[in-house]
Amino acid sequence: MTDMTETDFPPISDYAFLSDCHSVALVGRDASVEWACFHRFDQRSVFARILDRERGGYFRIAPVAEYTTTRRYLPDTNVLETRFETATGTVTVTDCLPVREDLTRPGLVERRPPDGLLLRTVRGEAGTVELRLEFAPRFEYGLTTPFIELPEEDLAVVTGGPDSLLLQSDLGALTTDETGMCTSHANVDQGQVAYVALTYAAAGALTVRRLPCADLSGRLAETVAFWTNWAARCTYQGPHRDAVVRSALVLKGLIYDETGALAAAPTTSLPEEIGGERNWDYRYTWLRDSAAMLAALGAIGYLEEAQHFADWLLRTTAGRAEDLQIMYGIGGERLLHEVDLDHLKGYRGSRPVRVGNGAWDQFQLDTYGELLAAAFIVLKLRGAETLTPRGAAFLCDVVDLNIKRWQEVDDGIWEIRGGRRHFVFSKLMAWLAVDCGLHILDLNPALTQEPGVRERWQDARQEMRTALETRGVDPETGAFLQAFEHDELDASALQVGLRGFLPPDDPRILATIDRIEAELTRNGHVYRYLGEDGLQGEEGTFVFCTLWMASALARAGRTDAAETYLTRVLDCANDLGLLAEEIDPGTGEQLGNFPQGFSHLGVIGAALNLAHARPGADAPWIDRWKDLQER
Repeated sequence: MTDMTETDFPPISDYAFLSDCHSVALVGRDASVEWACFHRFDQRSVFARILDRERGGYFRIAPVAEYTTTRRYLPDTNVLETRFETATGTVTVTDCLPVREDLTRPGLVERRPPDGLLLRTVRGEAGTVELRLEFAPRFEYGLTTPFIELPEEDLAVVTGGPDSLLLQSDLGALTTDETGMCTSHANVDQGQVAYVALTYAAAGALTVRRLPCADLSGRLAETVAFWTNWAARCTYQGPHRDAVVRSALVLKGLIYDETGALAAAPTTSLPEEIGGERNWDYRYTWLRDSAAMLAALGAIGYLEEAQHFADWLLRTTAGRAEDLQIMYGIGGERLLHEVDLDHLKGYRGSRPVRVGNGAWDQFQLDTYGELLAAAFIVLKLRGAETLTPRGAAFLCDVVDLNIKRWQEVDDGIWEIRGGRRHFVFSKLMAWLAVDCGLHILDLNPALTQEPGVRERWQDARQEMRTALETRGVDPETGAFLQAFEHDELDASALQVGLRGFLPPDDPRILATIDRIEAELTRNGHVYRYLGEDGLQGEEGTFVFCTLWMASALARAGRTDAAETYLTRVLDCANDLGLLAEEIDPGTGEQLGNFPQGFSHLGVIGAALNLAHARPGADAPWIDRWKDLQER
């Protein structure tokens, strides 16, 4: 392998994902850290070379001579091992964001100083290899080149703006140059272990001290133990278990431990079309993720995470029902204004690069249904008696507001910027909001003392059903469409069967499956839609939609076809089992933010639906899955 030039971009799928449930990093095949945000997933980046090869900044450890690489996660962990083989020897670089479990709060992490730590452990495996360390931090999304000073030959202190770093390295004496880069060289022999530690702190809070090797070795061991112990709690034992466990590890890595919120992805502005404008910041939490996450993680044994997220959900959405948003910051923030970073060139020239997300103030009717579905799952996990009077009043207000607004046009699940419509999925979720509200009443009849509530909600639910069945279905084919009074198809129509509105083998569900297979599917991958959406350019197929197809087919009894769809998606995962948001159906190239939580939620859901559909399925995780799906 030869080094890439400054303008070469690796494929999105070339990256590995690291997390300590507070900080995140992406690492290339050449052990180059090219994206990192410390303390919060949505913090200003320290390295962003993934978005600009020249200005973004990176942190690389690699042989000087030509090499070949292989890599893996240490089994059942988010700890990355990159193996370099050269003509003179072999070395491994093991990367992690150290983490250990808080023994007083199972499933959560203990924060201890320094808690913004990237640990790189270099080990000589055979012969001798000359390594070069290149360290080029660029704070605030590459906006500035910080100042680097060397108090000792193995320590570098980096300052500039609101951030600071401390680099500690066993790989030779560090030197700096006028470009804002710090480098060193070292020969690593067989059996030799060298530690490179990068500590982040807010400006003025950095402690300049050398971390003992024994401490760093212990941090690595603790991190491996944290992830392997967590993965071992997965109760799923069915087909595709490795993919389910890897997906669960991704989701755990995307949970901001401070609050329990799930980030949709750890990155911003990785394009849905190379060179296009469909580049979004996904480091936030969408309410529609909530029910899927609660059900998926709860079904495979991770009740603590499900309940922690439920705490965040109920706390963040507390207040007036009218104040509900479709998405929030991982700390519960509501103001997520979108800004273009014009100084960055973007991944392979895909501009603009965005931070923030302008969809935060859209009206998406499905939000009410997502919240009520999540609340229903929480009450089944915790017990209906845990619902407080304040919480009960809030849920009743959400149901009533949903009934009040369900006939309005909205922006839809895909946040289409081409005008509001009567989207079928939105109306489906409005129906689900009332349906879940009624089932919550069944769980806890004392939810409301207002007379006539059940009858009023039942009437509204029937009115919504009638509208969906008369205005949301193509009269010629019997398939559900994207929106009332529009002929376009939309993969979200698969949710009509998956959300319990109709039996999964209803002729209209089967017609929807058949039309989406015929018209929205390319080479076994499913597009969200193909109509006009107010944006320039095109996009790839949507991984979650392909997995919806797998789930819909499984529930309809077409298990062989469902298996084929799931396998095609897994075949497109990278060598570490990671999936982006989208896939180019012609090349199999991954597109969009990476790794994508929705995609990995889809893997878990599709595997569970397939296992559920298999004859004779009988296991604790199936029972829990069925229990969480029942209303």
